[in-house]
Amino acid sequence: MHLRAQALILGVRQHGEHGAIVRAVTREAGMLAGYVRGGRSRAIRPVLQPANLVMGEWRARTEEQLAGLTVELVHSRAPLYGEPLAAAALEWVTALTAVALPEGQPYPRLYAALDAMIAAIEAAPAARGWAVALVRYEDLMLAELGYALEQPPVVDGASGWAAILTGLAETGAAIEAHLLTDRRAEALAARARLVDRLKRAVA
Repeated sequence: MHLRAQALILGVRQHGEHGAIVRAVTREAGMLAGYVRGGRSRAIRPVLQPANLVMGEWRARTEEQLAGLTVELVHSRAPLYGEPLAAAALEWVTALTAVALPEGQPYPRLYAALDAMIAAIEAAPAARGWAVALVRYEDLMLAELGYALEQPPVVDGASGWAAILTGLAETGAAIEAHLLTDRRAEALAARARLVDRLKRAVA
C-alpha cells in the first residue's frame, strides 16, 4: 500500500514511548489509520491537531499491516482551539468521523462536507455561523452510512435557534441509536459538551 493525499486529522492515540497512531480522512480513500514515528515530539504533535489539514503519506507492505504515516502541515486550525465553542465543535465532528466511518472506504461527499464544516467554523467561530452546517453534516453522515432520517431536519441560514436545536436533537438521537453504540458511545460525551455550550450561548 502506498498513498499520498491531503487529509484531515481526526484523532491521535499515543503508541509506545514516542509514536502515535493517527486517524485521518482523505477524499480518495476515506478514513485511514497510520503510525507516526515521533508523533509525541514537540515538532510533530502540533501538526497532528484534530481538524488540521495535512499532506499524508501512508506506506505498508500489505493491506492488513498498519501503515507507517508521515505528515506535512498544510493548514493549521490550532487558533480555533482558543474559542470554547469552536473547540467543542471541532472535537465532536472529528471524533464522530473517526469512530463512525469504516476504514478504507471513500466517502467523498462526507469529506467535502467535513472540510466545509471546519472552514465554516474557521470563518466564523461564533456558533451562529456554523450551527446549520453541523446539523447538515450529522444528517449527511447518517444518510451516507445507511440510516437516513425519514424527515431530515429543515434548516438553512435563516433558521432560528429553536429549529437548529430541534434538528440537532433529531440527528443526535439517530446517531446514538445507529452509529455510536457499544464502546464507540464514548464519543457522545464530546457531543453532549457541545450541545450544552450551544444552549448556554443562546439562552
